[in-house]
Amino acid sequence: MPPKEFTHSMKEEHGTTGNQSSSTQSWTSDKHSGRLGRLLLSAVVLVICFSMPLVHLVQFAVTAEFHSYILLVPFVSFYLVWLRRQSFSDPSEPVPQRAVVPLVAGTTALVGWWFSVHSAGKLTEDDVLALITLSFVLFFTGVCCLFLGKETLRAIVFPIGFLFFMVPFPTFLRDGVMTFLQHGSAAMAYWLFQLSGMPVFRHDMGLELPGFSMEVAPECSGIQSSLVLFLTSLLAGHLFLRTPWKRAVLAIAVIPLGILRNAFRIFTIGQLCVHIGPQMIHSAIHVRGGPVFFALSLVPFFLVLVVLYKSDRAARTIHPKPTGA
Repeated sequence: MPPKEFTHSMKEEHGTTGNQSSSTQSWTSDKHSGRLGRLLLSAVVLVICFSMPLVHLVQFAVTAEFHSYILLVPFVSFYLVWLRRQSFSDPSEPVPQRAVVPLVAGTTALVGWWFSVHSAGKLTEDDVLALITLSFVLFFTGVCCLFLGKETLRAIVFPIGFLFFMVPFPTFLRDGVMTFLQHGSAAMAYWLFQLSGMPVFRHDMGLELPGFSMEVAPECSGIQSSLVLFLTSLLAGHLFLRTPWKRAVLAIAVIPLGILRNAFRIFTIGQLCVHIGPQMIHSAIHVRGGPVFFALSLVPFFLVLVVLYKSDRAARTIHPKPTGA
């Protein structure tokens, strides 16, 4: 074959290959866009189907002080997804089998909600709302598994998991956590009084002080501020830490920190009641002092976060992540 004809033939073959590659990429992009469109449509349909329970959930969160954090959860999750929005351009294929577990679990929760509403033995409002909200979040997780590629799911697994905090605490779980924090705070406050040299006698939740006695009630367990601090630890760990066990350490550290914060509040009120007068039990530091002590607890929390962040950063410097071949 003459050189000119050979060159012309090679150009034609190259052009054909380039057109095929461009056509394949266009088809893949259209298919990916179609999956995202179906995901959006399915999410809208899901919200419409659960519209009444979701409205009830908003009303419940507005009126119930303990569950007021629920209103922020979807917005926080959306923001975290927005930070990872580039992952949505990943063309990897979804794995529909992963949707089986959340969809079956969501159906089970929905059936449990239906029976709880129509059965003779009524559950509390918290428990009924927890079942239907859990069903909604599970169905939404299943929809994401149906239409999102595995790499995209891996990138946004935390925001999806964070949505489960939309579910109100069931009564048994809330009471259990409250009792744990109540007893822990009373024991720690007793230790602080002993450390300060003040005579103190403890009987269960009661503390006998010189000329004054006080009792650590369930309402004084500090469960709401401890939960907010726990959610803060999860978000901070996700945003600033890369090592899973360090994220776990930060979250677990909130438990003793929350108990210590609440015990210090009890200790402060007790000292004021002994040295100033019993009327301090009704003072602003007791009635409205929660945010002040919560702010104080953020100081050791951020110290722990900084230590973990620096050690995490140093470990990445010593053992850099491979860039790939």
